[in-house]
Amino acid sequence: MTGVGRVPPRVLDLAAGAERVYVLTGAGMSAESGIPTFRDAQVGLWERFDPTELATPHAWAADPAQVWAWYAWRATLVRRSLPNAGHRALAGWQARPGVRLDVATQNVDDLHERAGAEVLAHVHGSLFALRCSVCDRPSDAAYPELAEPVGRLDPPTCTACGGTVRPGVVWFDETLPEEDFLAAVDAAQEADLVLVVGTSGLVHPAATIPHLAGDRGVPVVEVNPAPTVASEAADEVWRATAATALPALLEELGGGIP
Repeated sequence: MTGVGRVPPRVLDLAAGAERVYVLTGAGMSAESGIPTFRDAQVGLWERFDPTELATPHAWAADPAQVWAWYAWRATLVRRSLPNAGHRALAGWQARPGVRLDVATQNVDDLHERAGAEVLAHVHGSLFALRCSVCDRPSDAAYPELAEPVGRLDPPTCTACGGTVRPGVVWFDETLPEEDFLAAVDAAQEADLVLVVGTSGLVHPAATIPHLAGDRGVPVVEVNPAPTVASEAADEVWRATAATALPALLEELGGGIP
């Protein structure tokens, strides 16, 4: 186990020798951009609501205007945030010649993309990938920009069938997008190195990905400032934040941050 002061030698050796790298990111990846966690976004008028009860198909069926208003506020908070040095470092690493770096994220924000990285899989969906709640077609609608939280907003209407447009996230009691999840698992198992960055390892089935890679003999490195459930799957543990560790690693590899 190595502190934040330098890149652990074993981690550097693994990264330098890897032609195919896989990175699984969680909430800690975006926390340094100022994006509040799922529960921390409950401010002002939303404090009295349990987010696990708002992010459900039942809540949407009961009051889509309330759920849409909540997600519009979350989208506003994301748009106000910027990719941090960790996001930019992954984009720079992905651009290095001779390396294939796949990013799978549990986050529903778009900070990886805004940093210039290509994301293989949003395993919990994407906040901005709106779709119809009836016919499931993708929608070109957008969230309004809010100066402050509001209690209710009518969601947009699908131009194809007239249904209500919903956020593209995976709600509680919904299954993960199969194509994204299978792509995330396959890439992890075929990698030369797996990095688990800023994820607690508590949310399943995404939490199984490092274990599935490890079962195939793929070395797993955890980057997180504190011990997590995911630590047990790691061959190497680096106690540092994403915005500190990833730029340091890229610099040691001879890459630049966009």
